[in-house]
Amino acid sequence: MKFIIATHNMKKQAEMQRILSPLGIEVVTAEMVGKELTDVEETGKTFEENAVLKAESGCRESGFPCIADDSGLAVDFLGGEPGVYSARYSGEHGNDEANIQKLLKNLENVPDENRTARFVCMVCVCFPDGKKLVVDGKCEGRIGFEKHGENGFGYDPVFMVGEKSFAELTAEEKDRISHRGNALRKLAQMLPEYLK
Repeated sequence: MKFIIATHNMKKQAEMQRILSPLGIEVVTAEMVGKELTDVEETGKTFEENAVLKAESGCRESGFPCIADDSGLAVDFLGGEPGVYSARYSGEHGNDEANIQKLLKNLENVPDENRTARFVCMVCVCFPDGKKLVVDGKCEGRIGFEKHGENGFGYDPVFMVGEKSFAELTAEEKDRISHRGNALRKLAQMLPEYLK
């Protein structure tokens, strides 16, 4: 079964493919099946609202089941920022380096014990028959004082879990503990019953 993913982010597509392929689900981009999806404006106030907006639009436009996630970083000291604005925290959408630099600046002189944070992920799958499934996942950690590692994307180089950043983990290690991995495992548990 093919699920279209409502993103152009190939790293997200690869991550979802790794976790959902044991269910016989192939996660593809719209382009891979000759479709084109409108970029949905993320006007939701929550990760869930944004995930649902993207999945509903992708399903409607493609005719395929569509999977979408909205995820981001919530830093306790900053009152949950950057939150739903994680990808555009610096003002420019998708500029990982600028987003990280703004975050580190906003946490300047904040001691380690006050740098607690979590990655949050909401995943929504919409089906052509109108059914919808929404799951969430989290990963607790803290924000480091500088970047570590070369892997991953987004805030991974400064998100510390234990002594390592997400960017220092292999893809498999990250999948085991990440917010998206946790959400997708919930989805993988619920889908077989849902698809009956």
